[in-house]
Amino acid sequence: MKELAGRLTAVDPDAGAAVRVIAYFDRLAESRAGLEALVRGAAVLAGVPARLVDVDRRVQVRVEADGTRRDSEGPPDAAWPSAALTPGGAPALWLERAGAAEPSVVDAVILERAAGAVRLVLDRTRGRAPADDPALVETVLDGTAPEAARLHAARRLGLDPAAPARVLAPLDGRPRVVPAHPDAEPPAGRVGVGPAVPVLDLPRSWSLARTALRFTAEGTAQDPGPGVVHADDLGGIALLADLVVPGADPPPDVQALEAAAAAAPWLLATLHAVASTVSLRSAAAEINVHHSTLQERLTHAEHLLGWPLRTPQGRFRLGVALTMRHLARP
Repeated sequence: MKELAGRLTAVDPDAGAAVRVIAYFDRLAESRAGLEALVRGAAVLAGVPARLVDVDRRVQVRVEADGTRRDSEGPPDAAWPSAALTPGGAPALWLERAGAAEPSVVDAVILERAAGAVRLVLDRTRGRAPADDPALVETVLDGTAPEAARLHAARRLGLDPAAPARVLAPLDGRPRVVPAHPDAEPPAGRVGVGPAVPVLDLPRSWSLARTALRFTAEGTAQDPGPGVVHADDLGGIALLADLVVPGADPPPDVQALEAAAAAAPWLLATLHAVASTVSLRSAAAEINVHHSTLQERLTHAEHLLGWPLRTPQGRFRLGVALTMRHLARP
C-alpha cells in the first residue's frame, strides 16, 4: 500500500494522499482503536480540528489539529465538511475547515473512512439502543427498580454512571435523561428541568422536573411566564406546588386574577412584567408601553384586584398569585 501511494503521488498527489488515508484508518481499525484515536487521526490528517457528535448515543469528542482533545459545547457549523455514521443519517463527524464550499478529495476520504471506523466502534461498545428508549428510561427513573438494573439501563442509554445527569420533563412527550452540561442549549417548549444528580438518584431529578414543569407557561399574553423552569432555581417557592392542587378550586387571589383578566385582556402580560422586572420603567419597556401608560394600567388593575401593586408587599402578593395561577391548572 505504501509503494502504491508513492506511485500514485507522482501522478496525482490527491490520489496518493487518499490511499495513505485509507491505509491509516485500516491500521487503526485493525488495532481496535477507540473513538478519540479515530477522531484524532482525522484531525491530524486533515490539519484542522475534527469533531464527533452522536446525539443518540451521548457521544461528543473534539480534537485539535495538533492531536489535543478539547471538547466544545458550541454547535457544529453546517458549512463544515461532514459525514454521517449511517447512510442517509444526520451529519455526525465534521472537519472544522472554514470556508470550504465542497470537501476536497482528501477530506472526503478522511471523513468516509473515519466515519466507518467510528460506526464500528460505537456499534461494538455502545450498541444501538436509542437514547430515548422508553423501557430503558422508565427503568432509570424507577426508584423501586434494583440498582443493578438501573445502572445497566443507564449504560445502554449511553450515560456515564460516574457523571451527573438530569431529567427533562416536557409538557407533551416522554421524559428525557441527558448529561449535565452547564452550557447545553435550553430545550424548546414548556419543559421542567430536574437537578444534576448521580445516575442512581435520577428518580429524584425526575420528580423535581415534574414539579418544575408546573411552574412553566406558554409565554403568551394570556399565559405569560417562562417556558423552561429549572428545579434548582425554585428554592422555597417549590413548596407552593404542595399547597395548590391542580384542577381544584383556585385560591382567592387566583380567582381575582382570572376575573380581572376577563375584563382587561392586557392585564396578565402587564402584571407579569411588573412582577418579573426590577422596576416599573423596566416593566414598561418589557411590554413596550410608555411609563405613564403603565401607571394608568396599574391603577385600573389595582381597582380590579382589590390590592395595591406598587408597594413591595403588593408586588410580592402579585408574584405569588401569578405563580399559583400556573400551579392551579389541571
